[in-house]
This record gives sequence, C-alpha cells and structure tokens, in this order.
Amino acid sequence: MKKISGNPFLKKEGGKILIDLIYLEDIIKKFKTPFLIFLENRIRDNIKSFIDVISSEFNDFECYYSFKANFLPDICNIICSERIGANVVGLPELKLALKIGFPPNKILAGGPYMPKEMIRLSIKNQIKEIIAYNLNDIKKINLVAQKFNIIQNICIRVNSQKYNSKLGINFDEKNLLFLERLITSCKNIKITTILSHYSTQLNNFEQFKKNITTIIEALKNFSRIGINVKNINIGGGFPEATIMPQNQLRKIVKNIRTIFEDFNINYEKIYFEPGRYFVGDAGLFIAKILKVSNDRNAFLNIGNHICPKFARCSLRFYNASKIHLSHNEPTTFLGIVPTDQDVLAKDYFFSEYLEEGDKVLVTNTGAYCLTFSNRFPYPLPKIFLIKDNQLKQIFDPDIEKDFSLH
Repeated sequence: MKKISGNPFLKKEGGKILIDLIYLEDIIKKFKTPFLIFLENRIRDNIKSFIDVISSEFNDFECYYSFKANFLPDICNIICSERIGANVVGLPELKLALKIGFPPNKILAGGPYMPKEMIRLSIKNQIKEIIAYNLNDIKKINLVAQKFNIIQNICIRVNSQKYNSKLGINFDEKNLLFLERLITSCKNIKITTILSHYSTQLNNFEQFKKNITTIIEALKNFSRIGINVKNINIGGGFPEATIMPQNQLRKIVKNIRTIFEDFNINYEKIYFEPGRYFVGDAGLFIAKILKVSNDRNAFLNIGNHICPKFARCSLRFYNASKIHLSHNEPTTFLGIVPTDQDVLAKDYFFSEYLEEGDKVLVTNTGAYCLTFSNRFPYPLPKIFLIKDNQLKQIFDPDIEKDFSLH
C-alpha cells in the first residue's frame, strides 16, 4: 500500500483510501461532507518521534504542547496521556488544561494579554511558570503572588528580532534598567527561564539559529544586571511531521545542541513547545467539489472560514473519488466564502478528470485551522477521531453548537 501525503496512517489500497484501519468510502456513506478527521495513532506517533529525537541530543529537556494549535479536549487528552506538558496563552486554555488533568508543574501560561484572573488562577494552582510578554506584567504577577505568599517562577519572552515582530520584550538599555529595578523591588517573583519564538514552519537550521542568537544575546544582557537564567525555552515553530522528516528534525536538533556548546551556554533544562508537529498532519478534511469551471477552478464546500490561510498549513489535495488516477493537472481550489480572496490553493496538481460531486481529501489540517477559524455563516463540520478501526465523533455541531473555548 502506498502512503498518501507521506502519512503512514493514510494509505492508498487499489482504488480505495484507508484511514488508519477504516476505509474512507465507508465513512462517506454515513456522513455528509464536509467533515474533519483526526488520527489518534498519528498524534502518538509524532510525539514519540519528537521525543526520541530530542532525547538523543539533550539529557535535560521538557516538552510543552502549544494549546493554540488545537484545543479540542479529546486532542488535548491524548497529549496529556503521553505525559507532555501544556503551554497556554489565555484563561480558557488554562482552565481546560487544569480540567483535563495536566499537572500544574507541567503548565506554562502567558500571552500578550494577561488578565488578573489568569494570573490569579496560575499562582493559586502553582503552575510551573508564567510567561511575561511585557515588563509591566511582572509587577502584576508579583502583587498576586504576595497575596498567596508564593514565589512565582517567571519566564521572560524576549523579542525574536524577526522583522516587524511585536511580541516579547526588546531589551535595550532602558528596559534592562527597568528590569533590574523590578527584580530588586518584586520579592515574590523569580526569573527562571528565557523564551524566544521566531516563527512558524521553521524547516531549516538557519531560522532556528537566528532565534538562538537572540536568546544568547539576551542571556548576556541579563548577566550584566545579575540575572542568571537557568532554563532556555526555544519555543516551537516546527512544521507538520510529514513536512519535516525525522532525519531533518534530528539534524536541526543536533545543530541546536552544538551552537549552545560552541557558545559555552550553561543551562539546567531546555524547553520545546511543539504544536503543529504533533497534530498538524493528524488532521484531514473531507470536502466535496461543488463546481468546476472550464479553466479548472474547483469550488469546494470548505473555505478560508474553516481552513484559513492564516493557519499556514501545508495543504495537500487528493481526489478521493478518483484516487487511482494520476494527479498531474494544475488545478485551483476555491472555497465557499463569497469573495475572490477565498483561494485555498493555486495551480495544485490534481487528477485530470474531476467533476461536481467528487470527494476531495485535504491533508495537514490538524493545527490552527479550528483555532483560527472565523465562523462564517455556514454549518460547522462534524469532527471525528479514528484509532485503529474505531471511529468516534468528538464534535457534533447540532448538539454542541460550537467548539470554541469559553
């Protein structure tokens, strides 16, 4: 059997598509398109691959799943069962992580907006670290920590220096002086970790190297004012596992270790925050062609409202109704949002013969599609989870109405 989209849990057997151990045509007979499928075994396989590679290069590391990639409770439960930590950016994600059962000492919490209730809940539950995106948040954290009589560990996010980036703190002399005064006056916080996150879909070491260079420079500045940070968090940014094969991941991780050794950077632990790598290629849409124009524009019954460009997924398209045919004819896929901007892919190689009603398999939709979706006035899709030969519905829009966190 031949793998589809490089995914070992997605295969072509004759003229049929096998999703894990279930034939896609059997699912299509029961449910109307569009719908979304997640592959539990692929998520677990991606986690194992990632941990195997990291552990081959680093003895003391910790891994935190980025909830913003996909916060469906069933998906987060899988991550938790693999003993991975949680990285959350908002109060709803924090509440979900605690409800699911992520140990507080394996939760990192923080984002550009830190409401007082999020700070309070983090400190009350004694989570591992609160991530500060700006210096004023440190004062807020300290005040709440005083009330609980707790010394709260802080991770400082520094600006990655990527062009036009607004996230994190840019440590010029003014901000360094401000930080020095803060650590003198704020007795209930302890700066334990430094974080820089460069971007998403980082698939070569030079991009990671730029991020690490920013961290090294910040560590030097911190040392000047007497702050010795013990942990380094290099963030995430890893692409889908099918886009970054294990040998490529291994090469990058080895180079990360080497650059820290070359600069003689001492640290206790290094953190990684994968999101897309764990779940990106574990998600796939089943859609339908609604219309085909003479110039091979194919309109699908999904669009950027539920599969947004903003998610930056490495989308792959297959004619599930004619999977036996070669896919070598340039085709443009458009969605159902009434705007010319709703283009999913241009000149993508697809089957020569296509017609209205053909089912289309869209892979690599497991990360950020749901969290960035904008709820245009079309029905939300049913969502299923497949493990081996078991199909479980994990979201029904007719019952649950929405999958947003509240």
